[in-house]
Amino acid sequence: MSANDHTTAHEEAHTGPIKTPKQLLAAVFFSFVVPIFAIIGLVYYVTSANKTAPGAVDTEKALAQRIQKIGTVEIRDANRTLKTGEEVYKAQCVTCHGAGVAGSPKFGDTSAWAPRIKTGFDALWNSALKGKGAMGAQGGGDFENVEIGRAVVYMTSAAGGKFAEPAAPAADASAAAPAK
Repeated sequence: MSANDHTTAHEEAHTGPIKTPKQLLAAVFFSFVVPIFAIIGLVYYVTSANKTAPGAVDTEKALAQRIQKIGTVEIRDANRTLKTGEEVYKAQCVTCHGAGVAGSPKFGDTSAWAPRIKTGFDALWNSALKGKGAMGAQGGGDFENVEIGRAVVYMTSAAGGKFAEPAAPAADASAAAPAK
């Protein structure tokens, strides 16, 4: 028989790179243990960075925004002098009514204001206070309702309207009278 008998050929055909138990332990170690430590190292690297939470740049400001009350109270000087219609127009209304933005009638345009003037002062004043179309509500804004009414009279007068200016609210007589 030859030196390459059946058993020798079979053993040589099924041998791999691992021939000893020491090589087997090294292969297991490098296949499983090293990747686990690499993953643990990556997790530590990612979590160790100094990251700020969203909105935590100014923590006091962010905290105040999260716990703020839903409603706010604005205290105004009740004894301040009321603005004229022209002052309110120049401060608030000229932005849209000066250029006719979003379908608003231009200041002094009699053809655009005529149908609105026919509806009456109360309807125009109500529209100015509550808003209409693209115009937002002005009531409760920076101006008193009387000041908004004066602005309505000012704008309609420039277009031929003849409305009387609304009167300033009188001081509450019951508050001024002493209690008996």
